[in-house]
Amino acid sequence: MASSLQPLVVICGATGVGKSKLGVELALRLMNQGHNRWRGARIINADSMQVYTGLNVVTNKISPAERMGIDHLLMDFKRPEEQYPVGQWVHDAMRAINETHNRNEIPIVVGGTSYWIQHLLFPNRLASDDPPSLSGDQHSDRFRSPALDEPVAARWHWGDTRKLLRALQIIKEQGRTPSEIINERASTPLFPRYRTLCFWLHAEQSVLDRRLDERVDDMIKNGLLQEIRELYEYARTSVDLEAGHDEHRNHFTVGLFQSIGYKELYKFISDPDVSEGSFADAVEQTKHSTREYAKRQVTGLWNMLLPAIHRVTAECRGKSPAAALYLLDASVLGESWISNVFQPTRTIMNAFLNEEELPDPTTLSPLAQAMLSDVNKSLSPSAALEARRKVVCPLCTKNPSQPVMVECDEREAHQRTRLHRRLVTKAKGRISSVPWKHEASE
Repeated sequence: MASSLQPLVVICGATGVGKSKLGVELALRLMNQGHNRWRGARIINADSMQVYTGLNVVTNKISPAERMGIDHLLMDFKRPEEQYPVGQWVHDAMRAINETHNRNEIPIVVGGTSYWIQHLLFPNRLASDDPPSLSGDQHSDRFRSPALDEPVAARWHWGDTRKLLRALQIIKEQGRTPSEIINERASTPLFPRYRTLCFWLHAEQSVLDRRLDERVDDMIKNGLLQEIRELYEYARTSVDLEAGHDEHRNHFTVGLFQSIGYKELYKFISDPDVSEGSFADAVEQTKHSTREYAKRQVTGLWNMLLPAIHRVTAECRGKSPAAALYLLDASVLGESWISNVFQPTRTIMNAFLNEEELPDPTTLSPLAQAMLSDVNKSLSPSAALEARRKVVCPLCTKNPSQPVMVECDEREAHQRTRLHRRLVTKAKGRISSVPWKHEASE
């Protein structure tokens, strides 16, 4: 089966590990040295924020100069307010991949939106491909009732109108809840669309945290605040927002307005009376949000994409697998990055394209050995539905109808934030009797 599929290279991982750099280097390698069949490569963007025009600094979009003449597809082409659901991206990516193969070039999918990548690699996993209409926002509260679908309702923020309405749309169109569909599809066989070589770039968390903090500082020097102001003015003056009226513009759940930095700096740029101290708080919150986003990216890869590829490999039973995943240690930059990341990926990619035997993924580094030698995860429905469950922080919640919600595994990080600690001090210990609450159970 594997040999009959067209080849695809995927580069994934958390933000800040060098995915874009590696994609260009591998593409240049194919273009300059060639292959007996493939004469080059094109890069297909799989970052859900880099599809939008604007916020080049904030979204860390690779510059035209850094692209080194390599085509980058599905990047920088959507208006900030447009919805771009996963089903539409998968459709567009498949078309770009087919066009690239027809040019005798290798498609290299690069990005950190692992949810998109998973649905590209494995078909028939989506409940609905259609984007929801925001015109029914007044009904979105209905979905948060556990009577409709408690497992899914517990995973989403009350303000995420787009996801809530999509869930209601699924129930209306298919007569089943999203969790029922997830249960069913998690138990069906996985058949990949392509013969896939996946490179997961990973950095030690403490190292990556420092790198991301420094990157936010560099972004501020390079115009982050000006980009946020321009997007704010666009949202304030645009008459083309799909939501159609003002109350949707600042929900931070549509298009480019979801990007880290916009929500965190919104109050600073929109309030003329805001203090300078608020800017420092907003920058710190941007750093915190970036670090937590990187952790969620790793969690998504570990809980969903890695088990899926592992399952495909296990089902091959000694035959050439249709998908393989290699974890590369990107903790150290410079010369070490070349020896730890670029050289191994180049060698493995050559063997993959020549349909030669590939090395054991656990042999690449001590980090790969530690993380991949005990992969015993399944695509269990409970694991998918338990991921990213949210709880309400009663101390930080001022309006019960708009509670402050925190993912369960980020509770301790939230408790260390400046605002929460300030409220703890103000409450003088009285909060010990106020439990955190699961939103869907209220």
